[in-house]
Amino acid sequence: MTFARRDDLLGDLFRTPLDPGYAQAAARRREGTPPPRWGPAARAVTLAAVGFLLAVAYHQVVAEAPSASRARDDLVADVRSRQRTAEDLQRQVDVLRTQVDEARDNALADASGAATLRGLAAGAGTAKVTGDGVVVRVVDAPPQVDPVTGHTAEENLGIVLDRDLQDVANGLWQAGAEAIAVNGQRLTATSTIRAAGGVILVDFKPVTGPYDVAAIGSPDIADRFSSSTTARRFRRYVDNYRMQFTVKTRKGLVLAAAPEPPLRYAHPPAPSVSPSPTGGHR
Repeated sequence: MTFARRDDLLGDLFRTPLDPGYAQAAARRREGTPPPRWGPAARAVTLAAVGFLLAVAYHQVVAEAPSASRARDDLVADVRSRQRTAEDLQRQVDVLRTQVDEARDNALADASGAATLRGLAAGAGTAKVTGDGVVVRVVDAPPQVDPVTGHTAEENLGIVLDRDLQDVANGLWQAGAEAIAVNGQRLTATSTIRAAGGVILVDFKPVTGPYDVAAIGSPDIADRFSSSTTARRFRRYVDNYRMQFTVKTRKGLVLAAAPEPPLRYAHPPAPSVSPSPTGGHR
């Protein structure tokens, strides 16, 4: 039955390829019958119905606009309030961290031990460091504009990507960097630079251009990085895609400490119970 119905449909399609409405209109033209026309009353009713629907839609949009605007304003205010709270908490963390460091140094009787501990913390990224170094700035290329039409090109090959910042950071490590920060976000051994939804995240915190990768290290770190393969590749980006790339030596750089890593707890194994002596008599 299914194949029969399918054959009937195909047969009807080939027998009557013209839509019935078109066929009726063609027949009226051959007979000289004018097509049906709406009268003034029908047109007036139609226009009135369309106008009523437009008025209802307009009033609904106008009525919902204030509530949508209030919801957006409330959301923006909530985000800003939470940002201020996070900044206040971060300042408290910095103060408490300084107090903890001072108490730790005072508690250590050996000065060399305190210095060693500070060096390890600086290398791990959990302590603020100060020194001379270099700042590598990478900026998105301006969008291309057609000189004839004035339209902006949809694709911009000079946009800074997360892997570009990764390459700059790795190149600075290879050039002798001892501490690196991206837009103030200190890098550690477990840091990540990745993209999410078109935004670059450094340790899950968004950073925006211009991107400044600051590094403290050896006195010749700027020269070593400038002559590296990474710097040469970015100069090609400047020539081909109009990306902005600069390397500048800086004195007295201050790189803030990274947040404390999450603590992991370890439980010692239960002590093994040795069998007690039998205490038998001879």
